[in-house]
Amino acid sequence: MTDYSQGDQQQTSPSYPPPPAYAPPGYAPAPPRRERARRPVALIVAVAIAAAGIGGGASALVQQVSRGGEGAGSAVNGTSVAQSSKNTVAGVAQAVSPSIVEIKAASTAGRSTGSGVIMTGDGEIVTNNHVISGASEITVRLNDGKTYAAEVVGTDPGKDLALVKLKGASGLKPATLGDSGKVRVGDQVVAIGSPEGLTGTVTSGIVSALDRDVTVSKEEDQQPQAPGQGWPFEFGGREFNGDTGQSKTTYKAIQTDASLNPGNSGGALINMNGEVIGINSAMYSPSAATGSTAGSVGLGFAIPVNTVKADLDELRDGS
Repeated sequence: MTDYSQGDQQQTSPSYPPPPAYAPPGYAPAPPRRERARRPVALIVAVAIAAAGIGGGASALVQQVSRGGEGAGSAVNGTSVAQSSKNTVAGVAQAVSPSIVEIKAASTAGRSTGSGVIMTGDGEIVTNNHVISGASEITVRLNDGKTYAAEVVGTDPGKDLALVKLKGASGLKPATLGDSGKVRVGDQVVAIGSPEGLTGTVTSGIVSALDRDVTVSKEEDQQPQAPGQGWPFEFGGREFNGDTGQSKTTYKAIQTDASLNPGNSGGALINMNGEVIGINSAMYSPSAATGSTAGSVGLGFAIPVNTVKADLDELRDGS
């Protein structure tokens, strides 16, 4: 009988268990079961089952573990903020700021500062009537610092709207107008303007209420608002920022808690798609606050953009 035991012992690796005493020809020992190698996989499966009930963040963690823990300090895959600035305040500001301007108006009473929204590439600008009312000289500064002289095309004191036109302008970026009829209370919004002459200032908040009755002066000879002082208006039967005078008009406004300060008048209230939904027109300050001490307390009002769109042709006709 042939003896296999010694030859098999010489071929056996120290890492393998010894073969049976009488192995048939061609016998090769099976590798040991790797129990420890399967435990992390079982753990991942258990975590994956739990992740199904927890949400996408845990699922992303399972993906990282299953890849051997690569990129432990990297951002979670699939988050919109990591991939794009769309629908963020920063994204809206970057997209819309080139369409918002600063307006300086000079009159016999002094100088004032407001804001405006570009309507056309050749320099049509919508603003509040009270920003330019009574002005003998109007200067407009773009977001990139360029300045232009402007003239009044048309005014509508009844809606506190005005249209001015830049002289010699071309290639400007018009704003995209949205639909204020689709605005809902709680929608996130961005306000851009030039409060206190700080061009291109961006603030954010939400739509606090709709259809607020805001009353403003409609007198054609009303002087532009003084620097550091809000435009007089009435709300809830009370006057704010001074006397609104005898001739008044009331419009339905969008209320927002986005910070508005003197100089924001005529600027844009914008939704998160980058569409203008209102023209900022009035802000509430405590009755004890006057002049440069007046500031935003989170109660601002904007003329709905649908009112602007309905009035634009008449403003262009010089009405």
